[in-house]
Formats: sequence, structure tokens, C-alpha cells
Amino acid sequence: MNTPEWLKPGIYGAVIGAVFVGVVGFTWGGWVTGGTSNDRAIAMSRDNVVASMVPVCLDMERSDPVRADKLATIRAASTYQKRNALMTAGWAMMPGTATPDRDIAQACLKELDL
Repeated sequence: MNTPEWLKPGIYGAVIGAVFVGVVGFTWGGWVTGGTSNDRAIAMSRDNVVASMVPVCLDMERSDPVRADKLATIRAASTYQKRNALMTAGWAMMPGTATPDRDIAQACLKELDL
């Protein structure tokens, strides 16, 4: 089959244009793959859950009968051990779980007035 001479530059232009649009879209246009968007959605949902649990953590801290002792322990801990001390205090637990959450403890620690 003979193709017309004018068809080759059109096909080359379309292919080169498609590649150019793809490269520009993924580098500067903000396009992402499905896997990347899924990872971002999971991270955003986790961040939102942690942010919504901080008031619960602070409420548990305010209503704890031995609050002063636990706060003193947290204050006395070194900077890198404060999160573990808050987790030991039991304030960083999501309702219905038996173990404290590290991310909630870190976010709650930022909100506590130490």
C-alpha cells in the first residue's frame, strides 16, 4: 500500500507532539500515575485521622487523675524520649485499640503546653 507523501510528516508530528505533551504534563503539569495518587490519598487520610485524634488525646490528658505525675515524667524525659513517655502515659491511644499510636503521640506532644 502506498501512503501519500503528506501523511508521513503528519504522523511524525502527532507522535512527537504526544511525547512532548506527556513529558511536559508529568514534569510541570502536575500529572501523576494512579499509584502515586493512591499513595498520596492514603497519606492524606492518615494525616487527617491523626489530626482528628489530637483533641481526644488532649481530652484524655485533661481528664487523667494522675495528670500531674505523667506530665512531670514527660517533661523530665529527654527530647527524643518525650513521645515514648507520652505513649506510656496512655493518652495516644485511638478508642478501641490496645496500643498507643506513634503519630498521634507526636502530634499530641506538639499541642501539649510543655
